This record gives sequence, C-alpha cells and structure tokens, in this order.
Amino acid sequence: MHFLICLKQVPDSSEVRIDPATNTLIREGVPSIINPYDAHALEEAMRLKEKFGGKVTIISMGPPQAKEALRKAMTFGADRAILLSDRMFAGSDSLATAYILTVAIQTINDTDPVDVVLCGKEAIDGDTAQTGPGIAERLGYEQLTYVIKIRDMDQSSITVERKMEDGREVLKAKLPVLITVEKELNDLRYASLPNMMKAAAYEPEVWEAKRLPFDPSQMGLKGSPTSVSRIFAPPAKSGGEILDGLQDPVGTAVNVVEKMFQQNIIMVHPLAKGGR
Repeated sequence: MHFLICLKQVPDSSEVRIDPATNTLIREGVPSIINPYDAHALEEAMRLKEKFGGKVTIISMGPPQAKEALRKAMTFGADRAILLSDRMFAGSDSLATAYILTVAIQTINDTDPVDVVLCGKEAIDGDTAQTGPGIAERLGYEQLTYVIKIRDMDQSSITVERKMEDGREVLKAKLPVLITVEKELNDLRYASLPNMMKAAAYEPEVWEAKRLPFDPSQMGLKGSPTSVSRIFAPPAKSGGEILDGLQDPVGTAVNVVEKMFQQNIIMVHPLAKGGR
C-alpha cells in the first residue's frame, strides 16, 4: 500500500502579524509549524502503514525553508519527502495549489501507484478546506471529507466515519481515495530516537516547476481566480463593563436592559404595544 500525505508549513497562529501596507502575512521572524490537521493525516498514514504494510510519501509546496517541516514530519517514520518549490508557484490560491499538487501526485503515481491520499481538513492560515477536494476532483479519486475514524480497510476499499453538522455518516469507497481528516481522528505519537536521528540527516527532494509537466496558466497568480483584497487582525476584545448590582439591584437590571437595547442585543417586536 502506498499512502501519500499533502502537508503544509504554516505560521504559528499564536504569533501571526500583518503588514498594514500590503495586507499580507509577515512570515519573516515568525515561527513556522506543521499544519495541525496535516499532522493528524500523517499520524493516520503511519498507523495504516503499520497495519497493512507499504510506504508513506509526504509532499509539500512552499519556500525552501519548508524543508524543516518535512524533516520534522520524517521523524514520525515516513519513507520519502518531496518539496515543490519554485517562484512560479508564488501567489497560488487553493485552485492553483490543488493543480500543482495534483501534477506532482500524478508524476509519483506513474512509477509508484498511490492508494490513499491523506490531507488535513484545512490549513490554519487559510481555512478554505478546498485544496483536498480540489486534488481529488483532478485525480478522479473518490473523496471522503471531515473523517474522524477509519472503520475498516482492505486492498480494494475503505470504510470511514465522517463528521457532519447534525451527526455522523459512515461511507465506504473503493481505492484509490482521498481523505481529509479532523483532529479527532487520532492522537499524535512522539517521535522515536532512531527516526529523529534519521530525519536529522535526511535531505528532502526538491522539485522545481521545470521538472514536471505544468501548464503555467494554471498556477501562480495567472492560475488563481481568487485574490485577497484585504487581511486584518480582529480587534482586541475589551475587558467589558462591571456593574455592581448589590447596592441597587433594580436600577442595575434596568441599566443592563437599556444597554442591551442600545446595542441591538434585544429588540422590541414591531407589533408589540406599549414600547419597552
């Protein structure tokens, strides 16, 4: 079995800063981490490898420094890591990113067929949840999204449990398949010392655009039908107002209700009589 993980290096969300002039994320000097959802996809791939045998391949698209995320991922026991890195990829939105990753997966699949592609539900720096399904559509794979449990699997099919807004859904699909996962799927393991030593010396493969049969019109800014017009940090929450209801409970209650009306938290129904 061949399990392939799509992994992204993202800024640590606790230290995100925004350039007010360009409305873009400031990545310089900001710690980067493996996208948390992708870490759970990798963990599940390792569990499937341990159960069914085979290999685990990781691919990522990003700048050269994303090698560090791949080395970190290799400490969990993956077999191969590939970084797609080229200036031609810059500015790609989720559609263009799905195209780039798809071409890479197809190239890998030509010599080493992929049975299961695993992706995190979404990246915490974009929150679109579009890239995984976009890859599945281009590959022609069945897609199982928001997966929280893999119930069963054999050489030809897989049965999963996925999270829905109003409950859970159990689905069975034929391989090959693409799965996007939630954090509830598993608990992350600790890296073993042998794997850490191996990963420290590992050099991820770097694939530039010229290595693959890309259509330049489908990647980068040219291949991105969407663009970010503005990005901003949410305003800091104020500490609120504390009202002392011990001295004048009735007056305080009236004051609270008045403030709720002023802020439209509660409103008078237009058909109500007698005002407030």
